[in-house]
Amino acid sequence: MKSEMKERNVNLLCQIRDLYRSIADFENEFIRKHGLCLNEGMLLCTLSNAGKLSSGEIAEILGLTNSNASKVIRSVEKKGLIKRELGDQDKRQMNFLLTSKGLDVIKKIKTEKFEVPDLLGECLAR
Repeated sequence: MKSEMKERNVNLLCQIRDLYRSIADFENEFIRKHGLCLNEGMLLCTLSNAGKLSSGEIAEILGLTNSNASKVIRSVEKKGLIKRELGDQDKRQMNFLLTSKGLDVIKKIKTEKFEVPDLLGECLAR
């Protein structure tokens, strides 16, 4: 019994490794085509669906720490794809939304046919 569980755990780790490599391959291609890492692309996608969000909301939706979300926001902001806006009710609140350049990039991404590694495609099809 214990040897079967150990074998299953090793197989699970190997499958996760292979999936991680598939995601890394996809991200490398995404960077090559768009000059954006996956977190940056997911931020643009999130803002295109939501309109505007605070950094805390972005962190929560993307599953990032506040610190990592701030780094992604800063990077995309430097590329001119998002901009800051003061909150409507609370002027201390900062919201982020797509710029016209960001809208153009997300439109291009949404219409593009992606080459998805087989293993990743199988997981997405489930």
